[in-house]
Amino acid sequence: MLMRPRFLVAALLVLAVISAGLSAVLVGRAKDTVKEASAQGEALIGGPFSLLDHKGERVTDEDFRGRYMLVFFGYTSCPDVCPLGLQVMGQAMDQLPPQIAEKIAPIFVTVDPERDTVPVMKDYVELFHPQLVGLTGSAEEIDAAKRAYRIYARKAETEGSSDYLMDHSAFTYLMDASGRYLTHFSHDATAEEMAARIEKAVPSS
Repeated sequence: MLMRPRFLVAALLVLAVISAGLSAVLVGRAKDTVKEASAQGEALIGGPFSLLDHKGERVTDEDFRGRYMLVFFGYTSCPDVCPLGLQVMGQAMDQLPPQIAEKIAPIFVTVDPERDTVPVMKDYVELFHPQLVGLTGSAEEIDAAKRAYRIYARKAETEGSSDYLMDHSAFTYLMDASGRYLTHFSHDATAEEMAARIEKAVPSS
């Protein structure tokens, strides 16, 4: 009877080590992607896209010209990273002076278009901030947007289950009024840090 608890603890420790290792690999891969893009030039992050917003309207990157895009890629079934990232984004928006906040377009692009339909995106983005725009589309359209922003994402299916998670980059990009890359925020950035850096990058007049 004493062996079962010991076996369970050992098994949980092994799973924890594997999970931590996988997370480290994914975070390291995402950091390397941004580092490589930054080293080679800002034009490597960002570019044209054509997607559906959470109201079902077709939008492109050109529709956001004149505003600074705050872009986060994720998915609505995400258990922790995505809701936390969007919460931080929303809090940062609320901390900005009104004359700067009105120049920002916070955008959430799904990496899981199979499940994140327009109605699903609509219900989800309304939980975080009134200015937040949710974008979805076909698998091909999402793949094009991911390539433009150098986003890593892949399906992590569980054997014997129809449900799945998505492994993906967790950066938030700040793009200027012409759609060019300005800077990015890591997944552990605070709302205060994000707001301060946005206020410094975006002119108030």
